Amino acid sequence: QVQVVESGGGLVQAGGSLRLSCAASGRTSTTYAMGWFRQAPGKEREFVAAITWSGGITFYADSVKGRFAISKDNAKNTVYLQMGSLKPEDMAVYYCAVRTLGYSGSIRSETSFGSWGQGTQVTVSS
Repeated sequence: QVQVVESGGGLVQAGGSLRLSCAASGRTSTTYAMGWFRQAPGKEREFVAAITWSGGITFYADSVKGRFAISKDNAKNTVYLQMGSLKPEDMAVYYCAVRTLGYSGSIRSETSFGSWGQGTQVTVSS
């Protein structure tokens, strides 16, 4: 099993920046990718960004491309989401997820990730 813990959420003004962190522990040797999803009140959870663990290939939702950057530290089994130029519509609970070998499907789909964190709240004030 893989345990996932997010941190770094908080309150920020529109236009500001915030960095989220996500640490994975446990059976991380089979990690294929780590990703971020978010869920705003009354909306479905949506893909934000993901990064493959060995090659470092990144994927972004169109809504955050150019504003958010995902990165990783393999030695720490940690992934980061640097968020900039934040907008009120970015306000949501952000979830980190781990995709291990054996899962398939689009990396933009939450069903291709098997381990999830509890989420961290990001609030953007206008």
